[in-house]
Amino acid sequence: MNSTMQTAALMLTRPALAICFWLSLVVPAWSQSVNVVRVGAFPNITHAQAMVGKANGWFEKAMGPQVKVQWTSFNAGPSAIEALFAGAIDMTYVGPNPAINGYVRSNGEALRVVAGAASGGASLIVRNDAGINRPEDFHGKRVASPQFGNTQDVALRNWLKQHGMKTNDKGGDVQIIPMANPDQLTLFLKKDLDAAWAPEPWATRLIREGNGRLFVDERTLWPNGQFVIGLLVVNSKFLNAHPDLVKNWIRANLDLTDWINAHQAEAKKLLNQQIQRETGKALPPAVLEDAFSRLQITSDPLHAQLNAAAKQAFDAGFLGRQMPDLSRLYDLALLNQVLAEKNRKAIQ
Repeated sequence: MNSTMQTAALMLTRPALAICFWLSLVVPAWSQSVNVVRVGAFPNITHAQAMVGKANGWFEKAMGPQVKVQWTSFNAGPSAIEALFAGAIDMTYVGPNPAINGYVRSNGEALRVVAGAASGGASLIVRNDAGINRPEDFHGKRVASPQFGNTQDVALRNWLKQHGMKTNDKGGDVQIIPMANPDQLTLFLKKDLDAAWAPEPWATRLIREGNGRLFVDERTLWPNGQFVIGLLVVNSKFLNAHPDLVKNWIRANLDLTDWINAHQAEAKKLLNQQIQRETGKALPPAVLEDAFSRLQITSDPLHAQLNAAAKQAFDAGFLGRQMPDLSRLYDLALLNQVLAEKNRKAIQ
């Protein structure tokens, strides 16, 4: 008789305990008393709350001693969303396009946006000696984005379209080359790339290390200079089963956002220390300062701006033949409860 059967046999003398034992074998783990919250994040400045929170234990303190925070680091949004789909994580900090794509792929079932993380922090950088001084100078040029269909890729395609240019896959002469941000810097230095739409801190690195210059700060293209670059997304099943834990995290995220904005020098130091732990290399202080200056750390999920970004993605052909219904993508009930507790205005 194995150990499980022996235990069960002993518990038959105690009927009530035996029932509890057998129920524990069949009830899914996520529906039992939860003491672990599994969270994804990227080691970059657009996930500042996660990086600072890892460095100083903010979330562990806020969630209390009965809850263990288990972090998982990702390098790209699609992989974080796949982990959310698979039930490997409960929530993640992620960019808007992966969140939209995950929602659409799951027919609106898999995830919900519950809070914001960051706005801004992306720019179009041109190589100084690429001969680009006006939008029309992009004809015949090679321009990079971090990933096909990602947030910056969509922004780049939308900008080119607005300026009357077509990419070579649409009968035009502008070549968009999706590639990892470090490779963009390498090709800038080799003069094999003319421009890139890049997130921070890579946009700043292209300027400081790659002989680049700022051509378009994406903030100038949006009302009030705000556009979504970082969100907090939660697995829908986890949200429904454990709204108390999600609410506590949202509250901690809001408080940490306030702290970062009020203590930027200390926050940037902690953020850079965490990036070094996870990537092996800290950002040079000047790069960190410049990159942070083009970024706003905010818990506002910028609902209207995300809808506009989704429309851009649809127009670029990334969301199917019909504009998807995103009406359930955002669930801001818990965020607004936290804001009400702090006598702040609700977010629509």
